[in-house]
Amino acid sequence: MSHFKHALAARDAHITTLRLVIALMLLVCAALWYGWQSAPERLTIHNPPDLRTGSTRAWWEIPPGQVYAFSFYIFQQLNRWPVNGEEDYPRNLTRLAAYLTPACQAQLDQDFRSRRDGGELRDRVRGVYEIPGRGFNNKRVQVHDRDRWMVTLDLTVDEYYRAEPVKRALVRYPLRVVRYDVDAEKNPWGLAIDCFAAPPQKLEAASPATTEEKE
Repeated sequence: MSHFKHALAARDAHITTLRLVIALMLLVCAALWYGWQSAPERLTIHNPPDLRTGSTRAWWEIPPGQVYAFSFYIFQQLNRWPVNGEEDYPRNLTRLAAYLTPACQAQLDQDFRSRRDGGELRDRVRGVYEIPGRGFNNKRVQVHDRDRWMVTLDLTVDEYYRAEPVKRALVRYPLRVVRYDVDAEKNPWGLAIDCFAAPPQKLEAASPATTEEKE
């Protein structure tokens, strides 16, 4: 009789142990499910363009080259008026709003109204491009901290009025750029232009045939 009692007690103890193991596994599964649900769906990793020598960096670190590329691309698109600046400029401001901070958006809206009222936009065609030999280098991106940069763009500005060239100038634009990872669908760069860090500086007047300036 005692033998059967010990067998029953051992069985009950084993069942209790299995129940505890099952409960522990359920807790682990719940913790894993919570971690999976709370993990970000997308994670942007900024890698340098040349990976032949490898790259080790924190996931949140943005290389200066990518900050420069973003600044130049957005600024060039903003200043591309292919037909009529009076219509193209505000259209660009709307189309590129996700790449501008709200303060910069307001500042550029005011710039548009001022130019429009001054008659500087009607039938005006405009484009900007890098001065040859003055593209990216590390000195053109000043890192203020993890989330703020100042980018210096040296650009040629071409403007036409009804197919007639009216302006070609070499201009230095110092731009503020900030981390702006608020809408990955509309802004996959996770950056935004915060307008000018200082007034643009005219490097020199240029004839239509002039495209570069010596250092």
